[in-house]
Amino acid sequence: MIFKKDFIYHIYNQGNNRRDIFFCDENYHYFIQKIKQYILPYSDILAWCLMPNHFHLMVYVNRITMPSQGMTESHPLTNDLLPKERTFNNSIAILLRSYTRAVNIQQGFSGSLFRKDTKGECVNCPGDIFPSWITKQGVTEIIIPNPEKEYPQVCFNYIHQNPVNAKLVLKPEEWDYSSAKFYAGYGKDKLVNREKAEEFIII
Repeated sequence: MIFKKDFIYHIYNQGNNRRDIFFCDENYHYFIQKIKQYILPYSDILAWCLMPNHFHLMVYVNRITMPSQGMTESHPLTNDLLPKERTFNNSIAILLRSYTRAVNIQQGFSGSLFRKDTKGECVNCPGDIFPSWITKQGVTEIIIPNPEKEYPQVCFNYIHQNPVNAKLVLKPEEWDYSSAKFYAGYGKDKLVNREKAEEFIII
């Protein structure tokens, strides 16, 4: 994944061979804590959804790198200690590895819990738009006249509709492990930056 500062990305991954990655409520809550630890330092979260065998994050990237706490290296000439930088990519990988270790111990698994490649698609980068479309009478029609503005809305809605499409609930806000409940006015959300989200989507 190549991230650009000040753009929105849809980050997602699923279990190896589509296996479940969450097995109990504690797993979901633990993963949320990992998101706070490894994703929030780099980005504002606009939407999120954790499904039994995959996850979705819609993030606005604020920084690509930052110093790693407690990790230093010496300057080759002066021997002064310099902070090592951790990239957003590194941080995502650490999140998944640390979560995998915990779940493997809990479930008696071994090996990788997630698919090898985590996807990170830019939803408002010029030239990198993944437009939404419909097909009428064999003709494909783009239904987003201004994709840089409107695809974030499509992505936002898609993420929240996942539990409904999987027939886990009837309405998005009925799923406990998603920001849809917060946007529908039920309780607080410790992950989402609503003010940032409202710059790009209609809530």
